[in-house]
Amino acid sequence: MNDQAQTFQPMEGEYGGDALPTPAIAVTSIILSLGVLAIANGLMFAFIPLRLSAEGFSPTWAGSILTALAAGGMAACFMTGHLVRRVGHARVFMTLTAIIILSNAVIGMETNPYLWLVARMLYGFAMNGLFIVAQSWLNDVLENDIRGRVLAIFYVTYVVALGVGSYGISYIDISGNTAPVIGVVFAAISIIPVGLTRLRPPPPPETASIALNLAWQVSPVGVAGMLAVGGLSVMVAGFAPIHAAATGLTQSEIALLMFAMPLGTILIQVPFGWLSDRMDRRYMMVAAGALVFLGGLLAARADGGSIMLLLAVYMIWSGATETIFSLSSAHAGDRAQKKDLVSVSSTLLFAWSLSGFIIPGGTTVLTAVVGTQAFMYVAIFVALLLVAFIIWRIRIAEATPADETVDFAPLPAQAPLPAELAYEYEVGDEEEFRAAAESR
Repeated sequence: MNDQAQTFQPMEGEYGGDALPTPAIAVTSIILSLGVLAIANGLMFAFIPLRLSAEGFSPTWAGSILTALAAGGMAACFMTGHLVRRVGHARVFMTLTAIIILSNAVIGMETNPYLWLVARMLYGFAMNGLFIVAQSWLNDVLENDIRGRVLAIFYVTYVVALGVGSYGISYIDISGNTAPVIGVVFAAISIIPVGLTRLRPPPPPETASIALNLAWQVSPVGVAGMLAVGGLSVMVAGFAPIHAAATGLTQSEIALLMFAMPLGTILIQVPFGWLSDRMDRRYMMVAAGALVFLGGLLAARADGGSIMLLLAVYMIWSGATETIFSLSSAHAGDRAQKKDLVSVSSTLLFAWSLSGFIIPGGTTVLTAVVGTQAFMYVAIFVALLLVAFIIWRIRIAEATPADETVDFAPLPAQAPLPAELAYEYEVGDEEEFRAAAESR
């Protein structure tokens, strides 16, 4: 089976590469699979804190489960490439989806926070791995003239479906296991489009290395942005329903809040991305960081107020957080040389994953001390540090010339960076990596 997995020869009638040209409609199988799965994911993100709160568990349990999810996601960054090398993209895609089904099934068995912690760690591993596989697959089969449009549709579909799934909790009795069962059903359905796809499997990924010194030399602002947004995105999206449940919002209000937050991603990213292509991108990163800072302050003051005000605040706050992710990625792409792109991108993914584990973990500890509003204070502090650092870099480093910048692409911070970034990492000497890249 290994020999078969290592040889990726297009079969007759497959799309991509030397087989049939890839029409945009042919990639809908992957987009549809992730969209259907996102509905299940959004539903479970809303269900878990609500159910734990209804059962009388401390909010720190929900925070611990969120941290476990991030830990699983970080593990996927190191293991996904090895799995793809062994059995190929399609088999890994379906295997990881099966793990998500298992995770949802375990949560539906009984309200046991210890079991849920393990289940969500498995979910984090599987979901990050799925994004890595899906995005590398799309990048391999798409031609340059349609790649940007298709990936934009891919991201928007996932974000909107995530919000739809979260909103669905308003129609479900959280005292039973209906939500996990629905999550299992949607996750199972998501396997079908990929199982029937005619897209050819990509070749095995090359090994990428983590080169922290290199990435910092290329783009200190890009690395700092990822170190900030990895924790911010997981924390804001994950602790918002935890805090909402603790402060007494109704189930339907929490569902509406979680539906609005992903929409803020589209609302903020598009104009910020358009402007960042026409000026020093760091100015837009400062503006996004300032919005995150302001959003944290307003969120703290909006508690107990109008639900419409709360929706507006969280929509802008979440959207600004996600925008830092896209801007950081684009800024690093502006400054990296072609030979360093894989290494720099891999390092950015590692920084994002590490932050997504450490910051929510620390916030969970603070929650036990100061209450569920702790995530607001942490977000304010992290955003302030990021803004101060970027302003300092603007003062001492020149902007990238306009003719050397890449095009901005909207990316959700809830997913890993696209393309060949997240495969088997080898932490080693950056100069050796450079030499190896030049020799290929």
